[in-house]
Amino acid sequence: MASRPLHSLTAAVATLVVAIFIGTPAQAAGDPAAGEALAAACAACHGADGATGLDPTYPNLAGQNERYLLNQLVAIRDGGRNIPLMAGQLTGKSDEDLANLAAFYAAKPGKIRQAQGDDETLALGERIFRGGIAAKNVAACTACHSPSGKGNAAAGYPHIGGQPTGYTIAQLTAYREGERTTDENVGGMMRGVAHGLTDKEIAAVADYVQGLH
Repeated sequence: MASRPLHSLTAAVATLVVAIFIGTPAQAAGDPAAGEALAAACAACHGADGATGLDPTYPNLAGQNERYLLNQLVAIRDGGRNIPLMAGQLTGKSDEDLANLAAFYAAKPGKIRQAQGDDETLALGERIFRGGIAAKNVAACTACHSPSGKGNAAAGYPHIGGQPTGYTIAQLTAYREGERTTDENVGGMMRGVAHGLTDKEIAAVADYVQGLH
């Protein structure tokens, strides 16, 4: 079967973004002040500012898009996203509690990081992020996450710029292996993209993304 042109993939992704944005009801904004009190327990792993996690595979929560954060918190609480280290942490939290937590972290400034790879690695990561890989039907990351990595807050797509390399590698690998399935509302898009990426390509994209801000 012939490979689908990359411009067609990008157009299809953009169309899906619009469909999701129009077809999904807006979620009520939470209260950052109320979320601050709830976030005290989260600081043990994610840091008091939500951006200085104890482990490089922990995500940067500060500055993350609120709608995406809320969706993920609900998925973790309800078992749709399995994170053993988070087991029990959200038990008993109401939807309002989670909305307040999401609002608190979304209001915090994200951490600025630098890419660490050599010129060859950075060039590979940039090519994939901005242009995808047409031969493997891998769409450009910019289609959903924007050229700056800020994502699409209204559509609930995450801000990935500045995320620790280890975290992004872990998530892309989990999508590729089918271990993370929180992209079901967008037709398995992330699993489809990650399926075509090698370990080397995932690492290059993750390092490039870490330096975006």
